[in-house]
Amino acid sequence: MGRILAAGILAIVLSVVAGPRFIALVRNRGIGQRIREEGPERHIGKAGTPTMGGLLILASAVVAYLVLGTHTLAGLLVMSLMLGSGLVGFLDDASKVIKRRSLGISGKAKLAMQFLLMVAIGWFAFRFAGVDTYVSVPLTDRLFNFGWSYIVLAYVVTAGTSNTVNLTDGLDGLAAGTVAVALLAFTGIAWLQGAKDLAILSASLMGACVGFLWYNSFPAEVFMGDTGSLALGAALGGMAIMTGTELYLPLIGGIFVIEGLSLIIQVIAVRVFHRRVFLMSPIHHHFELKDWSETKIIVRFWIVTAILAAAGFTLYYLTYTRGPFPW
Repeated sequence: MGRILAAGILAIVLSVVAGPRFIALVRNRGIGQRIREEGPERHIGKAGTPTMGGLLILASAVVAYLVLGTHTLAGLLVMSLMLGSGLVGFLDDASKVIKRRSLGISGKAKLAMQFLLMVAIGWFAFRFAGVDTYVSVPLTDRLFNFGWSYIVLAYVVTAGTSNTVNLTDGLDGLAAGTVAVALLAFTGIAWLQGAKDLAILSASLMGACVGFLWYNSFPAEVFMGDTGSLALGAALGGMAIMTGTELYLPLIGGIFVIEGLSLIIQVIAVRVFHRRVFLMSPIHHHFELKDWSETKIIVRFWIVTAILAAAGFTLYYLTYTRGPFPW
């Protein structure tokens, strides 16, 4: 437990201490945020804010993990998935900076790169890290065998979480705070399983997110960009796969599911029924247009995430410690 706590604290310190120099570096290089024209009007003032802050998060987390982790194959594979997804996000962020527009590489290109990354990491996970096609069913002692279709589930878990965290990264501190809370739940799950190295990695990422919030909280001095959001989402998905908690992830990361569903519902409603369900999607923008302050939205989303993550951890704890229920 001591190394887990130390990893989180070290990542916080690294992120906070390195923050000012990193922000100055990206600002001097003209790496600023591009704002979508169709977004809320209040976001116009955020144009030019330094971005790619995900590099700060990843560097702080990786250093803390390398210093204090035991470096099992499971931990290294999750870290590789995270860094690979971060590279995809970095290419997207770089494209926005170079082309001076809010759109980077195409969505199809990002999904294709994420699929190739998942296949590569997945092969090592199946071949050497003991990952199989069985998934535990909450509140029972049953395991469901997905067989070859597990690759579809794994892709949905990793790419789905990665891209929904990316959707959530629309307000100052929203993604960093919600991811940190979700990672706290996975740190606890890994610790219960005796997967100390995964717990250390999760704590390192959580600490890096908390340290990043020192500069990303409203009003943000730096944004994480796709570099951070895609990497953090992939890390959550990787943690779920390595701990066998794929079916718990939709509850622990419920806020990301809500954000993703709000966009899907909006698109279907507009294309099929030619009307909007939300004033704007994803859903945090809906509340912005209802004149909720940005701080109120962020804090309330953090609270919802805390409730869902606690529920997910409790569900896992009851299943793990008590076995099958009477029903």
